[in-house]
Amino acid sequence: MFTLRKATTDDCALIRKLAQQVFPETYKEILTSEQIDYMMEWMYSEQSIRRQMEEEGHVYLLAYEECEAAGYVSVRPDGRDVFHLEKIYVLPYFQGAHCGSFLFRQAIRYIKKAHPAPCRMELNVNRHNKALHFYEHMGMKKVREGDFPIGNGFYMNDYIMGMDI
Repeated sequence: MFTLRKATTDDCALIRKLAQQVFPETYKEILTSEQIDYMMEWMYSEQSIRRQMEEEGHVYLLAYEECEAAGYVSVRPDGRDVFHLEKIYVLPYFQGAHCGSFLFRQAIRYIKKAHPAPCRMELNVNRHNKALHFYEHMGMKKVREGDFPIGNGFYMNDYIMGMDI
């Protein structure tokens, strides 16, 4: 059974540590090591995580099994009635234990509490990421796709998925 805690800026180092364990493993067969290194610094330096929280409206939720952090999800408002699920990652040890679906449901719960009116949740997922099937299983649908420049000559080649909540 997992528990949830809303992260604070004091958790930036923990989030980075979790990302270092999950992100490269998740993308090693999809992205080059150079792009993984670039994206780790771009998205997961402690300064970047702090900026996301303090300036960009990201809310990180941390899942725990007893005292051990198992994964995280982050969401942010993205327009009037849209929220973007930015990140959802589970440590390899906890994959298959339903931590991902727990975090997904908690993200929806958080959004509904923050925005009681009907709204939409969207996310970007790499077109070759096996998590695509997870999101479809959770009720999301592909709504569009794009190749998004992220700097340093790199692109995110994503589907944008959405669901009404």
